[in-house]
Amino acid sequence: MSQKPTSDVKHPPIRSYGRRRTKGLRNTRADAMDTMLPKLQLALSEGEGATIDPHSFFDTKVKEVWFEIGFGNGEHILHQALNNPEVGLIGCEPFMNGVAALCVGIDKEKVKNIRLWPDDARLLMERIKPASFDRLFLLHPDPWPKSRHHKRRFIQTETLTEIARLLKPGAEFRMATDHPELAEWLLDKTYRHPDFTWTATAASDWRTPPADWPETRYGKKGVKEGRPPVYFIFKRK
Repeated sequence: MSQKPTSDVKHPPIRSYGRRRTKGLRNTRADAMDTMLPKLQLALSEGEGATIDPHSFFDTKVKEVWFEIGFGNGEHILHQALNNPEVGLIGCEPFMNGVAALCVGIDKEKVKNIRLWPDDARLLMERIKPASFDRLFLLHPDPWPKSRHHKRRFIQTETLTEIARLLKPGAEFRMATDHPELAEWLLDKTYRHPDFTWTATAASDWRTPPADWPETRYGKKGVKEGRPPVYFIFKRK
């Protein structure tokens, strides 16, 4: 049998995240993940297949679907889910310790409107139908500070084009970082992209978090260490 031509082989995207887990999990987190993750983890059929309407991931009807890439320990997505019960939220996070932490919160708060993708967000994004999301969050992505690693940064022109495909017209795309050089990268790449409009009209717009933004441990740590976050809100044209 002849081998498939190399030009037709689909290669995985360049890895944009670091480690998948640290040594061990506390019993509370391990137990929560064992209990909750099988109920919440999204499963996709193998192969390319047809694109999927993310509303179908939820047991009850949701008015909107929001998408968070790299939710860390889950403080932000949990806050948004509790305060927006009519919205379905999909959280992507390859770091399993963070997934376990969020599973603890979901179990404790009895949250019903979160679904999890514990892997590279791009693998899920390519299976979602166009104009599916009403809001998308990218909070404190890995800065990959060395020049030779800039290709690993999540925000690239190609990724922004994919994000634009998934957002409805007028939908919000929110980003945050406490890394100054990455902030310049995020702003430059997104501002130059033809599918997005920056909503800021004054410096306070990127220095002050949105009103519905929870204060997280990571955010407080950055401020304490002299690294106040910046907040970018773009809209899909």
